[in-house]
Amino acid sequence: MLSKAQNKYIRSLSHQKFRNEHGMFIACGEKIAYEWLSADGDVAMIVATEDWVAQNSQLISRHPEATLHMVKERELEDISPLQAPNGVLLVVPLPAKRVLPVLTGWCIALDAIQDPGNMGTIIRIADWFGIGTIICSPGCADVYNPKVVQSAMGGHLRVGVYEEDLAPVLKRTTLPKYAAVLDGENVYKAKRADVGVLVIGNESKGISADVLAAATHKITIPKKGGAESLNAGVSAGILCALLLPC
Repeated sequence: MLSKAQNKYIRSLSHQKFRNEHGMFIACGEKIAYEWLSADGDVAMIVATEDWVAQNSQLISRHPEATLHMVKERELEDISPLQAPNGVLLVVPLPAKRVLPVLTGWCIALDAIQDPGNMGTIIRIADWFGIGTIICSPGCADVYNPKVVQSAMGGHLRVGVYEEDLAPVLKRTTLPKYAAVLDGENVYKAKRADVGVLVIGNESKGISADVLAAATHKITIPKKGGAESLNAGVSAGILCALLLPC
């Protein structure tokens, strides 16, 4: 059972202000919990139903540093930002701020992606394609928003996410930079590349002028139907599938 103070503390972590203040974030749900508890990183709290604890005792034993709280399903639903927390919620320390490494291979640059679902989906896409680095402009959604963590499905554990001003980073690297725009080269005719930076812009405004100026290639997914645009996460997945080596 949680105290009122613990209940309030966990609920507060749904907000970026308190995530930054406490240096913690929430990971909700059975699949997400399995990813984090199977990894080597620290976990601060495990809040779970009695049934979930009984079924996952070996997984829990991997993290003696974590405090375990057994709660009723209704109490778990009360503290979770998700409608269906599926038996477990973790409180996990935010990673220390990391220095952006020299860019090699493929990476993704996100210019003011603001929708948490898009952000989480793109992290998951990077994880699927083996892309180890995502660079986010300061205007992007917080990558530890609970919706981002849920959508990424453990991708945070394998993809390094960095916050940087994009234009200077893109100007410094010698990698080819592929900007996703409406008036670019047909991506189906573009050559696959062993290395590169895929630049995805804001959901409504696209890529900012200074970032676009640093691009070496402009590419587009040609439209055949009547839709005005593609979702940023969907676009990122299609472009990765067509640009990266088979």
